[in-house]
Amino acid sequence: MRFDGRKASRVRMDHRQVVNLMGSDGTWRRSCVLLDVSDTGAKIEVEGSLDVLKAKEFFMLLSLTGLAYRRCELVWIDGTTAGIHFIHANGKKSQKTASDRTALKPI
Repeated sequence: MRFDGRKASRVRMDHRQVVNLMGSDGTWRRSCVLLDVSDTGAKIEVEGSLDVLKAKEFFMLLSLTGLAYRRCELVWIDGTTAGIHFIHANGKKSQKTASDRTALKPI
């Protein structure tokens, strides 16, 4: 489903999906709620201080063990809500077209 004028299809979470943000150096961790997600990014609601997001780059841990994660960068903050963009292995932002998009599958 597309909403908010987004280029990538986003999936809104029907229930509270808790994930963790972790600093790329592992020195901090913050609990948050995943509000919506696409193959290029997500919208989250951060619990606690937003100071750690000043690092700009961090990991979103999708599993309790940390084995499923996405490398992210901060795009925007509005109160306790933030927009993040997923960074791919080559360090570049996604330039995918509609024909080669793949959905982020639940874990």
